Amino acid sequence: MSTRILAAIGGAIVALSIGACSDMTHQERGTLAGAAVGGVAGNVVTGGSTAGTLTGAAVGGVVGHEVTRP
Repeated sequence: MSTRILAAIGGAIVALSIGACSDMTHQERGTLAGAAVGGVAGNVVTGGSTAGTLTGAAVGGVVGHEVTRP
């Protein structure tokens, strides 16, 4: 699959996931947003590496969780 197709599929998944977050707390939404941004950043920085994407998502999720802590 091409990178554009994978990016489009990933974007659609993120959009649908965020749409399902209406009953989530502020901190849970922050964690999800951090994981999404971190995953994209990890993918870009490592040139599409799966390990980089997963590591970025994990780090982004932790940062999003901590930043939105009450």
